[in-house]
Amino acid sequence: MKADAYQVITDRIIGLLEKAVVPWQKPWQGGDMVPRNLTSKREYRGVNVFLLHAMMYESPFWLTFNQAKELGGHVKKGERACPVVFWKWLDVDAPQEPSGKKTVPFLRWYSVFNVAQCEDIPPDQIPSLGERQREHSPIAEAERIVAGMPKRPEIRQGGGRACYVPSVDRVDMPKPESFLSGQDYYSVLFHELTHSTGHECRLNRKGVTSPDGEWSAFGSTPYAREELVAEMGAAFLAGHAGIVERTIDNSAAYLQSWLERLKEDSRLIVQAAAQAQKAADFILGRHSVQQETESEQ
Repeated sequence: MKADAYQVITDRIIGLLEKAVVPWQKPWQGGDMVPRNLTSKREYRGVNVFLLHAMMYESPFWLTFNQAKELGGHVKKGERACPVVFWKWLDVDAPQEPSGKKTVPFLRWYSVFNVAQCEDIPPDQIPSLGERQREHSPIAEAERIVAGMPKRPEIRQGGGRACYVPSVDRVDMPKPESFLSGQDYYSVLFHELTHSTGHECRLNRKGVTSPDGEWSAFGSTPYAREELVAEMGAAFLAGHAGIVERTIDNSAAYLQSWLERLKEDSRLIVQAAAQAQKAADFILGRHSVQQETESEQ
């Protein structure tokens, strides 16, 4: 990919963000199912769908702490819940109304955990998602990019979640075979590797780690900005690997979801693109050359 292709991809994503894009979907097993409560089997709706998808778990099934206990299981020690919200209609006193009452909406929230965060839940209580038969065929250029990354973090495969864990400097990924395509697998891996460039031993990017070593709060502005950087970086690396055409639409859909949480300020995509380019250059082994160029300016 030529150097100016960074701008080409940035412009394409901005163009897609200005249009209606399809909702973002996780590209691995379970990603094509709407998140739902394991006990009631009810699908979550509204912003809850995005919040739960964004937690990057393979399984679409969620439950509360008490629901896990009722099924004979428990939440693993140290696991963090994801908040979900719902509106409850309440009758309140309203002297100005003929009936003396009126109905008002009241926003409430509660915490849920993915089944992957729990232990000892009977297998027969968790519906099967079916097995995907796709055989993973490595993409040579994508493999070369991953293998050549300087100071590459540990990459652990086989879990039910795609994420970067700053505290141990590790990328967790579902099995390659569980993805809908090889392009999808590398796009997600590039996303998590871009996150890892923010570690203090690499680019030390604000938003990845804080003084206490934790991620910025989920849904916060720093967290959302970092997600923009990671997805832009993944798009840039996909361009280098020659698979951008299969991933850019989904990237735009993912980015739009975060931009909506940042008051739809599309200018943030340009700011994120600059940091994403630095991250992509680091992964491609161009970091030292870039630093020398910047120091001369």
